[in-house]
Amino acid sequence: MRASSLFGGIPPFSLTHFPIMFFRTEKRHQDHQRGYRVIFKRIALAWAMIVMSACVVFAQDDQDDIVWVQIEAQPNLAAATERARAYAADLEDVNGFSLGTNWYGIALGPYTRADARQVLRVYRREGLVPRDSFIAQGANYAQQFWPVGANVLERGVLETPLPAEPDIETQTPNEPVADAEPEAEAEPVTLQQAPPTPDETPAEARRSERLLTRSEREELQVMLKWAGTYPGAIDGAFGRGTRNAMAQWQERKGFPVTGILTTGQRAALLQDYNAVLDDLGLELVRDETAGIEIMMPTAVVSLEKYEYPFAHYTSQGDIPATVLLISQAGDQTTLFGLYDIMQILNIVPEDGPRERRSDSFVLIGEDATQISETRVSLEGGQIKGFTLIWPAGDEERRRRLIAEMEKSLTRLDGVILPSATSQEQAIDLVSGLEVRRPKLSRSGFFVDTAGTVLTTSEVTDSCSRITLDGDIEANVALIDGDKGVALLTPKESLAPLAVAHFSDLTPRLQSEVVVSGYSFEGVLGAPTITFGTLRDVRGLAGEAGMMRMEVGTLPGDAGGPVLDAGGGLVGMLLPEQTSDRTLPEGVRFAVDRDALQEVLGLNGMAAASTNSASPLNPVDLTGAATGMTVLVSCWN
Repeated sequence: MRASSLFGGIPPFSLTHFPIMFFRTEKRHQDHQRGYRVIFKRIALAWAMIVMSACVVFAQDDQDDIVWVQIEAQPNLAAATERARAYAADLEDVNGFSLGTNWYGIALGPYTRADARQVLRVYRREGLVPRDSFIAQGANYAQQFWPVGANVLERGVLETPLPAEPDIETQTPNEPVADAEPEAEAEPVTLQQAPPTPDETPAEARRSERLLTRSEREELQVMLKWAGTYPGAIDGAFGRGTRNAMAQWQERKGFPVTGILTTGQRAALLQDYNAVLDDLGLELVRDETAGIEIMMPTAVVSLEKYEYPFAHYTSQGDIPATVLLISQAGDQTTLFGLYDIMQILNIVPEDGPRERRSDSFVLIGEDATQISETRVSLEGGQIKGFTLIWPAGDEERRRRLIAEMEKSLTRLDGVILPSATSQEQAIDLVSGLEVRRPKLSRSGFFVDTAGTVLTTSEVTDSCSRITLDGDIEANVALIDGDKGVALLTPKESLAPLAVAHFSDLTPRLQSEVVVSGYSFEGVLGAPTITFGTLRDVRGLAGEAGMMRMEVGTLPGDAGGPVLDAGGGLVGMLLPEQTSDRTLPEGVRFAVDRDALQEVLGLNGMAAASTNSASPLNPVDLTGAATGMTVLVSCWN
């Protein structure tokens, strides 16, 4: 929104309007000549009164008026303090005051009006103060912030720090006369000055309001909604609801309550609305490599590197934020692939709305610490967009920043090329971004064709969700903590490659057993097979329902099936036991088939069985074992 278009006001009311206004009033009378005489008498009387008042005012101005030379205004205290300190190094009588509505002014004085004119004229000529400095009344100044602890509003005027200038009329004819600088009391406000509140009547405010475009009127409603006074629809129509909202805002800010915002009041509302972005250093950044121009919080992030297809702008201050510019050539398939890949990245929490269209997508993820929002679109064979990662709990600034970034994004020529990749490579990194990892991954195995899974209860502890093979969510149907067994059911239909068949035979001591499991917690993408020996059909203390084996498994194998040489299920591997005693290397325990069948029975299920007396060849045994094994993951 351009402030100049939204807040460009109606020219101030002046005497040049009198003839037209009186003419329109008096022409309603039938006697036109008599009306004109009345008009001219009133004009003459008005002029006489104005001239007399002006003489009195101007006669008193130089004697009694206490004024200031305002040289600058800043929209936040930190910037104003820094500028006041800089001016004080070269000038005397530097003061800083609050102007209200989060603006802070820097002024010299106080002086008499004559001294203020001299200070303004000399300092502007010497380039010590900006050209748009002006003489101001002290009525608008509130609490003083510079110098620290000072309070000069209560004291009288100061002597001018400059020597008296010679009077132009008393100079000799040969002495050159410098061009007189015009007094700048009515200087228009620049972007560095606090916007004044024009003294508009409701009629004048309504006329200036009519100059607003529909989008500007809608933006005004957005600001009123942000201020908490407008609950209605953003439609650009200023009906009763909008007028009531304006009146409530005026009352809250101490303005006359008219229900019609003046030019200055609209400026004050805009200033309040934008104050939330003041400290972010919002600037238009042109990234030629990415082919993107966009508003960026430059006080928060800066460019770190390019990793196809991302330009990484990472945190450079106290706010842990990140901006990714997304830029690559591609088609709809590429766009959909990007959508899928980004959802496995650690920067995109799993909770949050997602929307994918034929040529764009919006991806929002949020958790207790951060909110990630990605907006991407496909145009002309180029996929471009951005991701903003912002701390949770700062929603007002985040939403406003997202709006500014989306509104300002401009597509330039070029995209990030695949060659823009660093040498850093890792299995858990995609384009320099970490892939989301589960809290814990273990093994399990299918016990029916519907995809029901037996696994270790260890993998179900304190999980926000549980998945099978990485992306299929599952429910916990039953947990038997004493046995260390859990039963899971998938949330969608599955077609397992193989299903466990429980052996009808009693396991023989010293016989060979096979353990199938995800030893490396899914890193290899497939289960591994480990051969071992059955040492006992009871626990160390003689516990029933357990088996002791000698096998070299890893933590990820826990929950995996234990098979005999004929491919029949004889047990499920338990996690390594933790105790004060260190067991010999390779000692592992498993829940036996009978205990597992009891767990299934509690859920109303019956296990399939097989006669596994005939040994299988290694290839068939491996195929049967890996086909029934599934990766079970616990996610926070």
